[in-house]
Amino acid sequence: MNSDQEKALQLATEAGHILLENGAEISRVEETMERIASAYGVEDESFFVLSNGIIATGQHYARAEFIPIKGTQLSKVVEVNQLSRDVNGGRQTGGRNDKEGLMHVAELERRIAAIRMSPGKPSWEVVLGIALGVSPFCILFGGSLFDAAATFVCGLLLGLFMAYVSPHLSRLIGNVLGGLVGGLLCILSVTVGFGEHLPNMIIGTIIALVPGVPFTNGIRDLANEDYIAGTTRLTDAFLAFLCIALGVALAFIAEGFLSGGIMQLGRPTVDAVASAWYVQLPAAFVGTVGFSALFGTPRRYYVDCGLAGMVGWAVYILLASAGSTHVVGAAFLGALAVAVMAHLLSVTRKCPVTVFLICGIIPLVPGGGIFWTAYYIVTDQLRLAATTGFTALKVTIAIAGAIILAAALAARLHRRHF
Repeated sequence: MNSDQEKALQLATEAGHILLENGAEISRVEETMERIASAYGVEDESFFVLSNGIIATGQHYARAEFIPIKGTQLSKVVEVNQLSRDVNGGRQTGGRNDKEGLMHVAELERRIAAIRMSPGKPSWEVVLGIALGVSPFCILFGGSLFDAAATFVCGLLLGLFMAYVSPHLSRLIGNVLGGLVGGLLCILSVTVGFGEHLPNMIIGTIIALVPGVPFTNGIRDLANEDYIAGTTRLTDAFLAFLCIALGVALAFIAEGFLSGGIMQLGRPTVDAVASAWYVQLPAAFVGTVGFSALFGTPRRYYVDCGLAGMVGWAVYILLASAGSTHVVGAAFLGALAVAVMAHLLSVTRKCPVTVFLICGIIPLVPGGGIFWTAYYIVTDQLRLAATTGFTALKVTIAIAGAIILAAALAARLHRRHF
């Protein structure tokens, strides 16, 4: 192995590091590292990638890295993915070595360093994205337009907490406090008369905390037979769900302590005006675009992500409103529509499928199940808590099954045609 090959192997590991810490699935990390290393003639490389670590070996080379989980920046996933294709793509005008079309190692190093140092989304865009995401989601879960306006304000305040406070906390503590802050903000808003339906407002608000990246990538890792990474990421996602529920429960306990008793909520309500399809579909689109900003998606893909989320939600409400399809079946077919569209957009837009899938699947995540399970536990309605929690679990499994099925179909079609 010459010096360029050793350097290329090191840079391949650096590229994998960027991908893994910014929301890429395991198979993409391994594929990208192998593509870069192989392009420079490294034939004896071996990469082993876990959910938070990379082990890379080659002749006279070995490196192991622990990669802590950080905030997701899907824009960096897109950039590294494009870079790995440009290595042999002949798109650079300078920095070549003697092998025709191959990017010089120094140029590869420069571009990887530039990607690593590139700034994430500005805080104002992230905070505004959270507010624009949670407000329409309040409508999706049955809230009125008045509730959506109140949820927008709560989302702005929660977004400030997530942008400036959560990064300094552990993820588990951050999720608990996020659920607590989101719940208290909504309770306070309704108490002062700004908002009508508290459950719908809280459900919309806490969606901002849902671990969409580990949840979606954990499922995709399982589909790619990366069982260790998949199980680890899904465990991380379920712990986050539990912490969010705990935070919401603490909000009700705190309110009950101050008022002399936990407030009693009626059955879930659905606003007649906001439930119309011509309100629901634009709300799904805008909400998904808002969360695209939270996940660091490049702006040029905002509309694509919004369309993916809107199509999945359209399938869901069509089947759920028909009455003959259970909510679990509607969630499965809605998630399948999102996953299929994500794969189609990946091909047409030449962008990792992860970008469209993570954002588009968010409207279907059972945020209502998280809220009602937490509330029923706090109010000692344990039978209802068990029923609601089990339904949320079945919806989660249905979404996972749809993503796995779509990935299997895409892999088979790719092998058949390519």
